[in-house]
Amino acid sequence: MKILVTGSAGFIGNALSLRLLQRGDEVIAVDNLNDYYSPSLKRARLARTETYPAFQQYQIALEDRDAINQLFQQQQPDRVVNLAAQAGVRYSIENPQAYIDSNIVGFMNILEACRNYPVQHLVFASSSSVYGSNSKLPFSVNDPVDHPLSLYAASKKSNELMAHSYAHLFQVACTGLRFFTVYGPWGRPDMALFKFTQKILAGEAIDVYNHGKHQRDFTYIDDIVEGVLRVLDQAPTANPNYIATPTELSRSHAPYRIYNIGNQQPTELIRYIEVLEDCLGKKAERNLLPLQAGDVLDTHADVADLVTDFAYKPETSIEVGIANFVRWYRQYYQV
Repeated sequence: MKILVTGSAGFIGNALSLRLLQRGDEVIAVDNLNDYYSPSLKRARLARTETYPAFQQYQIALEDRDAINQLFQQQQPDRVVNLAAQAGVRYSIENPQAYIDSNIVGFMNILEACRNYPVQHLVFASSSSVYGSNSKLPFSVNDPVDHPLSLYAASKKSNELMAHSYAHLFQVACTGLRFFTVYGPWGRPDMALFKFTQKILAGEAIDVYNHGKHQRDFTYIDDIVEGVLRVLDQAPTANPNYIATPTELSRSHAPYRIYNIGNQQPTELIRYIEVLEDCLGKKAERNLLPLQAGDVLDTHADVADLVTDFAYKPETSIEVGIANFVRWYRQYYQV
């Protein structure tokens, strides 16, 4: 198939592009290569995929409607995976406009292009952040998600609502994936594992928020990519017999679905740090701090629907995943 992947220089987008190419798909890649974090890392990721003849890279911002429309018209992709977004909870407090431009306006442009140049399936990245102040664990796709704690989370919830309206009005088959704390080789420098590794190796203290007592459902990058591939290959269909109930919020009469992709094994941050210390062979000096504004206290994914519909759930342990990340980090940065 011809797959358009946005965020192709990003952590998940590049790993997905590589897998698509390896299995024989053609990848139309879109990324604006912004400087939210080092563009050099993004270019290094792209070097992994640019050697494939079936890979075409375009430097376009999602909010550039004319450029997006022109690309869809020219390439006529079969399916689309929208992973481009302004990421980060903390940055959404400092620079909210970036999230409106990329995550709302940009996503609207993708939806319109999928409508005007019909695609078989649009898969888009949502986030576990949409669960906000929910305290019932594990988080289910059938839980209400009406109390986001950051503009980033609100933008992801908005994407889900926007996609549903296009599935209903224009029969654009859409699947939203709520990712849970993705980590692994080639990861983002603004994420905890990357920052902790950098500081521990440099002999600097690490900031440990909420005294390390909060839990995250850390999900390894390869598990995320496998989940995206399985979902991508099976577009949702309309169900005229659907009846809305409080236990069926992730489904619809329209060709639309929502899934969690998480490891289903939440880990306390302190334990995560201990595993990292073991892999590095070095102890961390810790600055114990309160929970940050906008942060969810705990995350824990219920992936029952993913198992039922695709016979799949992530399973990589943090011991294996962190060791793989440290091996990559030492090689990439020669430390």
